[in-house]
Amino acid sequence: MLGAYLPILVLVVIAVCFGLGSVVFSTLIGQKKPSQVKLAPYECGCEPVGSARERFSVKFYLIAMLFILFDIEAVFLYPWAVLFKRLGMFGLIEMGVFIVILFVGYVYVWKKGALEWE
Repeated sequence: MLGAYLPILVLVVIAVCFGLGSVVFSTLIGQKKPSQVKLAPYECGCEPVGSARERFSVKFYLIAMLFILFDIEAVFLYPWAVLFKRLGMFGLIEMGVFIVILFVGYVYVWKKGALEWE
């Protein structure tokens, strides 16, 4: 039975050896000529403005997490819509509960002022 997993083990060993070999090989033969231009942060072909270590407001990360949360809602809505007729009333009720939970979370976030850009 373990013989069936041998091709997977061989593939993992080859993949690890290739990854490590590529890193070691490029380290050994690669050119190492750092310059001021190469060490500068790249910003879409424009001259960098300010420090690359600038701190972002926590509000930025909060908005990003909320966007991901409500974006995942759309990911769950698509398969439900495809199977809507097969799921019947049970599927409709389950999706209704899901939407209500997300809506309550949205109202909570809105009332807390997390969506304000002050």
